[in-house]
Amino acid sequence: MDKEKVPVSVITLVVGIAIAIVSFWYGQNNGLLPEQASEQAPLVDGFFNIMVTIATGLFFVVEGTIIFCAIAFRQRKGDDADGPPIEGNVPLEIFWTAIPTLIVLGLGVYSVQVYREMGGFEPVAQVVARSHDATSDRSEMAAQIHSGAAIAAPLIADSEGIEPAEAAAAQKKSRYGFGATPEEVGKLPYLTVDVTGIQYAWLFNYPGGIIAGELHVPVGQDVLLNISAQDVIHSFWVPQFRLKQDAIPGKDTQLRFVATKIGEYPVYCAELCGAYHGAMRTQVIVHTEEDYESWLAENAIALQQENATQTVALNVAELSESEYLTPYAKEMGIDSQTLSKIN
Repeated sequence: MDKEKVPVSVITLVVGIAIAIVSFWYGQNNGLLPEQASEQAPLVDGFFNIMVTIATGLFFVVEGTIIFCAIAFRQRKGDDADGPPIEGNVPLEIFWTAIPTLIVLGLGVYSVQVYREMGGFEPVAQVVARSHDATSDRSEMAAQIHSGAAIAAPLIADSEGIEPAEAAAAQKKSRYGFGATPEEVGKLPYLTVDVTGIQYAWLFNYPGGIIAGELHVPVGQDVLLNISAQDVIHSFWVPQFRLKQDAIPGKDTQLRFVATKIGEYPVYCAELCGAYHGAMRTQVIVHTEEDYESWLAENAIALQQENATQTVALNVAELSESEYLTPYAKEMGIDSQTLSKIN
């Protein structure tokens, strides 16, 4: 008596459930991304994990089918007959066309929602107040910075002598990048920093005239980066924040984010920008609010103590030969008498 065979539909169902469970588990526990350190990171990770889940399931289905067919329909010993003349299967072709189509459409809708929640639909320019100069009082400077470092366009127009129409036009000027999330639309950022990409470094200009080679931000606060480039296209990328934005010469871009973990995180240039592109790195340092205020105060004091007329760089093309050679002559111990003997 022949043993009763298990229906193919039952086997298919069991295998499908097993693949779904394994794919979902791996999709949620793939460990392919670095730690999350911003409010935007979970949004990106959720989308990435869904794609990994789907890709894992498709991998098992496709590769499993290939292996199964290679074993089940292999040529048996002594069997030299031709295979059955199968020309096509319309329902199967509809199935394997419809499923990928639905997956792509679903991922497309999901990605747009993630982009919206990250502020991709609100990248507009922010008109920020100009900070005090280096001679102003440090406490006033800190108060201005921590009050948001931004005022509405009409107020700035009054205080800075800007025409209201010009201020309004600047405020409406569109930018590329990630702006305010739907919950933050209409709210001014806590901190605004101008970021400039040059070959091969990032420069960060803070309210109050403070300039640094690292990005310092307080944890849990809304930060806006106005990004630009002086020479070629760069790309500001912080993997732990899941944020990347091009710095384009002549075109303003921006990133708006909230850091959620205290620590130091690398910043890379993700756009090939020249021979030393790989060395164009810095870091973003996320402080507690108290530590950030201390860092800001220390740099404000240092800025006040700097000599405003101190020369930072010279254009050597504008110097005479004696002016150009004087520093080197002193280092070598050569004086005017020695030079006269040479002549």
